[in-house]
Amino acid sequence: MKILILGAGRTGASVAEALVGEHNEIVVIDQNPSLLESLSERLALTTVVGNAAHPNVLEKAGVHHTDLVIAVTDRDETNMLACTIINKLYSRPKTIARIRAIDYLNNPKLFGPEGIPIDIVISPEQTVMESIRNLIDLPGVLHISDFANGLVRLFSVKIKADGFLTGQQIKVLKGRLTEGKIRVVAIFRDGVSLPVNGESILEAEDEVFFFAPRLEVKRLLKDLGCLEKPLKRIMIAGGGHIGKRLAQALEKDHYVKIIEQDPKRVKKIANELQKTIVIHGNCSDENLLLDESIDKTDLFCAITDSDGENIIAASLAKAHGARKVICILNHLYYNKLLPGTGIDLAVLPNVETLGSILKHVRRGDVAQISLLRNGTAEAIEAIAHSGNGEHSVVGRKVDTVKLPTGVVLGALIRNNEVISVHHDTIFEEDDHVLMFTLDKSLVASIEESFRTVAG
Repeated sequence: MKILILGAGRTGASVAEALVGEHNEIVVIDQNPSLLESLSERLALTTVVGNAAHPNVLEKAGVHHTDLVIAVTDRDETNMLACTIINKLYSRPKTIARIRAIDYLNNPKLFGPEGIPIDIVISPEQTVMESIRNLIDLPGVLHISDFANGLVRLFSVKIKADGFLTGQQIKVLKGRLTEGKIRVVAIFRDGVSLPVNGESILEAEDEVFFFAPRLEVKRLLKDLGCLEKPLKRIMIAGGGHIGKRLAQALEKDHYVKIIEQDPKRVKKIANELQKTIVIHGNCSDENLLLDESIDKTDLFCAITDSDGENIIAASLAKAHGARKVICILNHLYYNKLLPGTGIDLAVLPNVETLGSILKHVRRGDVAQISLLRNGTAEAIEAIAHSGNGEHSVVGRKVDTVKLPTGVVLGALIRNNEVISVHHDTIFEEDDHVLMFTLDKSLVASIEESFRTVAG
């Protein structure tokens, strides 16, 4: 696939890196030559210097022969204008545009059939906010993703010493795992993945990934001893797009404070939020945290634009008594700094964003993708079709479909209902099949089985 990426900032660079690794032909446009030079030194791609919304720049980048345009510059207006120009002047490759401003997103008619011609609108800030909100709603989970329009959730927990799974083989627990509807799809012990089968024995401190019907998740977390006390008192460091959205989502049912350093931003969000307390100050100011009763805070969320400031603020908050701390990291390599800081969870915006883009790049009929383990693992929701000849799974029993070693079947949704999965379950047309793999090189094999047409 030939893909044109508009913008070489953090998001554009991470998207380019992921897509180059999947053997796509990538061209990146940006006005900053140094960003492009840095990209071309690391990756096998083509770069073009210029304004991504100018027709001559788009033509120089080969827009005529492009399959997909991903507009992720740092300006919403540039992304929207570029997509409009592509629609009006060219053969219109599919377009994906990042839109950050809530004012635009709150007016869906802007992007409807009669509106701005963008095929897919993505909002990384909204995606990240929802990820954090999920972690708040289910305290105790390490990761959570929704599939099949929220019918099924993939989540991970650390096994407790007194949980019902501890020391047990998976096969003897099928009754308590709702007979084929809750499935263990990955086990990590000391950071190393273990085989997943009926003989697998779980031990305390293992990180285990489950697919489960949404309505079963809380019950399972209670059985595992992993459901923690509710998080009610929440302090947010950073009043940017994500911080403001998170406060809006939480302030009705939680006691929320925001710390923001920019006085103009403080005034703006204070006027737009209803019940949230907005504080002007530096979130890594130890005295400020103490004055704001950090020791009585259930959750501290460090979500400024600076990874370094997030790590420092979250570490200080934990050291001074915050029950749980979450930290946003825009650069993956900062993850190595977290051990010993006391930081409970890190959220990676670029990884979250990639999942929402990759589902439109996959060659099979893919409804949803979630990247896990810092982007090294992947959960996929693919739709079964009979038009793919001998590669199709339709009409075949589960035990006759030879998924590549390393791909684990996680859940099956039929007619908006979660179906129990057994060895003799037969796949049907339009089934949504959820799978998990730790080896992204196996994705091509999955795509082959879920193409909409033969070949």
